[in-house]
Amino acid sequence: MPETPTAGLSAATAARRGGFMGAVFLMATSAIGPGFITQTATFTATLGAAFAFAILASILIDFVVQLNIWRITALTGRLAPDTANRAIPGSGYLLAVLVVVGGLAFNIGNIAGAGLGLNAMVGLDPKAGGALSVLLAIGVFLARRAGMLLDRLIVALGLVMIGMTLVVALLSDPPVGEALRQAVLPDRVDFATIMTIVGGTVGGYITYAGAHRMLDTGLGGAGNLAAVSRAALTGIAVTGVMRFLLFLAILGVVVSGVTLDLSGQAANPAGQAFAAVLGGWGLRVFGLIFWAAAITSVIGAAYTSVSFLTVFRAMDERSRNLATVAFIALSLAIYLSIGTAPAPLLVFVGGFNGLILPIGLSLFTYIGFARPDLMGGHRYSRPLLLLSTATCGLTWYMGVVSIGPIFAFLGS
Repeated sequence: MPETPTAGLSAATAARRGGFMGAVFLMATSAIGPGFITQTATFTATLGAAFAFAILASILIDFVVQLNIWRITALTGRLAPDTANRAIPGSGYLLAVLVVVGGLAFNIGNIAGAGLGLNAMVGLDPKAGGALSVLLAIGVFLARRAGMLLDRLIVALGLVMIGMTLVVALLSDPPVGEALRQAVLPDRVDFATIMTIVGGTVGGYITYAGAHRMLDTGLGGAGNLAAVSRAALTGIAVTGVMRFLLFLAILGVVVSGVTLDLSGQAANPAGQAFAAVLGGWGLRVFGLIFWAAAITSVIGAAYTSVSFLTVFRAMDERSRNLATVAFIALSLAIYLSIGTAPAPLLVFVGGFNGLILPIGLSLFTYIGFARPDLMGGHRYSRPLLLLSTATCGLTWYMGVVSIGPIFAFLGS
């Protein structure tokens, strides 16, 4: 029987919705990586309820960054480095180098996190666990329908992470009222902390992960602008919910009198907190969440970093998938050779990627103000550009003042 117009429309709508969901969760799960979890546990243990302010500040920054990057990318219909090169010749190459280097650093930490997750879950040696996780990630990009498999895997694992963290947050009985008060009236404000978690949530490659996936699924253009805006906001909302749930879960443990060990190269504060709530099973639950966060971030970092490499050489889909496999394999080789412990590396790379953020955001803010020709003649929203300008200034300032503490943390 021939397909009816209604059936064809329904299939197209479902495909469009699926494309946006894939982009939303690629951005969100790239942000919810092992560094995200380790940073949240570390700073909750050191700042207590006052960390709520840093979380709220980072979410507000994330909303401005993602909304502008997604919308301008949709209007230009081009990947970020191509758009940057057309706006300021050569700037796209600079942005690509920074993002790829940052993505590689992030991916080394992601693979370390995957190994740590499997170690906590089943007792596997961390390096062996990292290698096994890499094989799974490579399998995704070698699959015949890699794009569809990627979208479904990251959505499923993202929902698992959020659901299991919610359970632990409820069981840890955190002081929610105090956390809400400190979100707006903090006892302590730490710019290095804010910059580090901004970097871990929306810095470096994460800024562009969802936007590039959106373009790859054919959802750019002015006609999709409203849906693009909703998708960007949804992605940050998902990330924000996960951050607050994880914060509350660990805060409940901290205020109960449990002291999390943050010293030493093998420190695992999040795992300790989960074990305090659920006993022996807590470490296994943590391992599953940590592994899911790591493997989705391995995929997101590799996918987005390789999308930036296309500014140097055009690639078809198969070539991009093979380059992504090579990028993941290189990340694994470096991880196995350096033997850096996960916790300090994961916190450091968040801060490093946060230093990349102001550069890309400044370029896109300039495009919004001065280059409507790159956006099909569209006059971009002035209120959003003013918010973007203010965020640029704030992230430049925080990036400068946090350089010392970020590198000091790595050396500690």
